Amino acid sequence: MKRTLALGGVVTGLLAAAIVSQPATASSDVASDTLANTGIAAYNVAAFWLGNKAENLVGATPYNVETKVTAKHVSTGGPAADSKPGVVPAIGDEKKSTSTSKNVNLPKTQGKVFFTVPDGSDSDTKPDARWCTATSVQSTYRNLVATAGHCVYDTVTNKATLDQWVFVPGYYDGKVPWGLYVGKQAFTHYDFDVYEDGDRDYAFVTVYNGIKYVPRPGETGTPFVPSATLTDWREVTKAVYDNPAIWSGFKWTNGGKYYLRKFTDAGRLGDNVGGQGLAYNQAVGKPVFVFGYPSGSHPDGNYAFSGKTLKWSYGKTFAASAASRKAEELIGVKSSFTGQGSLGSAWLAGYKNTRRLGYLNGVTSAVSDTDGNNRIDTSVSPYFDGELYGVYSAAKNVWSGSIA
Repeated sequence: MKRTLALGGVVTGLLAAAIVSQPATASSDVASDTLANTGIAAYNVAAFWLGNKAENLVGATPYNVETKVTAKHVSTGGPAADSKPGVVPAIGDEKKSTSTSKNVNLPKTQGKVFFTVPDGSDSDTKPDARWCTATSVQSTYRNLVATAGHCVYDTVTNKATLDQWVFVPGYYDGKVPWGLYVGKQAFTHYDFDVYEDGDRDYAFVTVYNGIKYVPRPGETGTPFVPSATLTDWREVTKAVYDNPAIWSGFKWTNGGKYYLRKFTDAGRLGDNVGGQGLAYNQAVGKPVFVFGYPSGSHPDGNYAFSGKTLKWSYGKTFAASAASRKAEELIGVKSSFTGQGSLGSAWLAGYKNTRRLGYLNGVTSAVSDTDGNNRIDTSVSPYFDGELYGVYSAAKNVWSGSIA
């Protein structure tokens, strides 16, 4: 049963209306879980991904959980706004700006979220590294990431959240051009957290300041030679030093003291790549750009996307539902994005090509072959309504800080 939230304050925006009402936040509808609640816990996560020449980033594969919806389970539906339309402007785009262009400039805000799932069929016993698509969004501390709910919450084992969660904007082949951002706290709707309600398959995650690891001469060789410059290290207790989650290359003991290799603080996410705005309770039928990292094959075996580079598609949204996903109020868009890797892709309405900014109005939660020709032709997203805005509001003012 859809709950209607009371109306609260106002915000100015440029999508469909200049002045819109904001629904009040209903705290009982928001679920929040910790990802890495201390600096050392976040350091461990960063070391897992950056250690040994970023082997875990390079070896990660797209997350393929609950990706495809069969055509018979996708039907016309009817998402309904639960209050007036509303928007939150993007970082740097708080004032009106317009542009026209035939070329599509890809947004810097897009990237991959990496995490681990329990070991599968591999010969080793390490957790398996996976990734989805995500995007930076506007927030008070410029530290917020949006993606699909099941790219944060573990719907397979029913454990609260996925492990070792990080966001890397602009990721390519082990490179972290704007830094690696460790997740601190995750927010989603209570109905997804508890019931896996497909209408609420979205999440917002606060992240620490980005970090970079700059090896000193000799540190990339074999065998590993740690920097002998003391200022490259920070002293820790033996208990911290002995933590098995920290890659051995980031540890050093000297003169009876224990050290961890320092990271370089890359700054806040939104300061580095910007942050998309947010639009909710918008009319269905408006055009959106979908930006993501699709990977994998179509049902007929055609391997259309590699997942290595950011891709885009464009179309008008339409009402949809998928009973098999407990989802009655979805929106769909025609897109050939295959599901692996594209989960969490950003649906941007009112996208300004020169500024590479728009309003996040959906995140890909599944894909489907609706015409039965063995080619993926549709992506679906939860409808962004006032309840989504309530989850966003709970996350947007949460500070995170630095782990460097």
